[in-house]
Parts: sequence; C-alpha cells; structure tokens
Amino acid sequence: MTSSRLLLLDTASLYFRAFYGVPDSITAEDGTVVNAVRGMVDFLATLHDRHSSEVVVAAWDEDWRPQWRVELLETYKTHRVADPQSGVEETPEALAPQVPLIAEVLGLAGVQVLGAPGAEADDVIGTLVRRWDTGVDVVTGDRDLFQLVDDERDVRVLYTARGVGRHDVVDAAWVRDKYGIEPRQYVDFAVMRGDASDGLPGVRGIGEKTAAALLREYGDLEAVRAAALDEQSSLTPRVRKALVEAADYLDAAVRVVTVLPDLDLPDPVLGTPDVEALTAFGARWNVAGPIERLLATLTS
Repeated sequence: MTSSRLLLLDTASLYFRAFYGVPDSITAEDGTVVNAVRGMVDFLATLHDRHSSEVVVAAWDEDWRPQWRVELLETYKTHRVADPQSGVEETPEALAPQVPLIAEVLGLAGVQVLGAPGAEADDVIGTLVRRWDTGVDVVTGDRDLFQLVDDERDVRVLYTARGVGRHDVVDAAWVRDKYGIEPRQYVDFAVMRGDASDGLPGVRGIGEKTAAALLREYGDLEAVRAAALDEQSSLTPRVRKALVEAADYLDAAVRVVTVLPDLDLPDPVLGTPDVEALTAFGARWNVAGPIERLLATLTS
C-alpha cells in the first residue's frame, strides 16, 4: 500500500492509562480536569520520538462491547458495565469530558481517528494491520492483540503494561519467551487460559502452562479438541473432560477474541499537524508544555 511505517494507537487503552497515571490535580483554567489529555499528548510525543512511523492512526471504540460478542459470550466485559440496562461502560466522571478533547488534539496533531459501527478499536487495528504492507507498530496494553504479531510482515506490538515510556517491543521471539507459543496460537491460548479482564472464564483447570503445552503438542485448539474426543490420545482424563464440557464456550470464545480483519474503513493517510491550532489548544487547556514537546518531535 505504501512505503511508510504505520503506528496504530489503541486509543482507549492509552487514555485510561493516562488518566490513572497522571495526577488529576492538572486542570484547565475553567477547572476541567485534563490529566488524560496531558498524558495522551506526552504519550504521542514519546512514541514519535522513539519510533520512525510516518502515518499514525488512533483506533477508536465506536462500540466498546459489541452486541454480537455479548450474544456469543454473555460474560464478555461484564465487570466493566456501569449500567446493565444501557450497556454503558464504567468511565470515571473526570475522564468522560476529556475523551472528545483527546480526539480533537489527536486530529490537530495529524493523527487520523478511525472507528467503525459495531466494532471495537481492536477490530479497527486488526483490519488495518492486514491491509498495510510495510511494517506496523500497534501500541496497546491489551494482550489480545498479540495475535497480530507477525515477523514476516514486520508487525509488532508496543506493549504498555509497564508504561508507554517503558513499553516492551513484542515480536514472535518475545511471545515465545513469555508464553511458550507462537503469536498465531495466541487466540487459542487465551481462550483456554481465560482472561478476567475481558470476562473470559477459560476452561476449568487449564491454566497458562497447560494451555501452552497443549498447543505445543497439538498445534491449535481444533486439534486439541479432536484429541479430547480421541480416547487413544495422550490427554489426561481431567483435561479431556474439561475440554469436552467446555465445547460451547470454546466455540463462542474463539470468535469473540479473534479481531475482525475486514471492516469498511478508509485507508490510513499521512497527516499534517496544525501548528497554530495545536498551540492554541495547549494554551486553552493548560497543556502548552506537552504540546510544545509534541511539536518538536513532529517537526524534527
């Protein structure tokens, strides 16, 4: 598609990290808390400074908990629902007014903000990763996106669990060292192991080590499940029973965890920062220092 490297931001993952990582004593002149805005600008400056990506896209959650995923797996992200009737995500009161400001400042910085109806940011990222052909860095604190790591296509995850400034560069060797599996096996691994952060219960009695061992022996979940139905296989009775009993869950969870590859999205484009508007934004919202640093990285 292009000769540029693509930087994809899992935006909500980053602005929640910014909100909890930057003191809420940082406010604009009118008293609006702007800690998440400040953190996001700092994050963007850090990423621009350390990585040579020319095209940057902020993937947006148009639907943070799509109904089709909930219909497949009722427990999906249930613990993050503020109102069971509306399905609204639980968001800190001081963060909600900052979200549109974050979208605004990203746009002013030349970052394309992309979402799609009924889709999460993960699905936006999955679609753009498959469409881009010259190297991608995905910035996220979400382990599910390890499924996209691909050394042959130069797709990496900049994993922010330890902070944006101390992120891990996740490639296939990193995944092997951490989990003992290949990136292409990550969905099957996560489904068997479970993930409380997404409401995935996992298969009873199968933890991280057992899930990895099964995938190393059999290759993928389909083969593991076939072995569970084969009385001559090497599976223990306990594991065999657990897998058989979890059949419905496994059918649903694989579809829930796998990111969509084919959303209808515009192609990423190289953006241009609006220096004057960014400077005015910084003065209005008391983030002039971070904006100045960001502009220095954008124009260097």
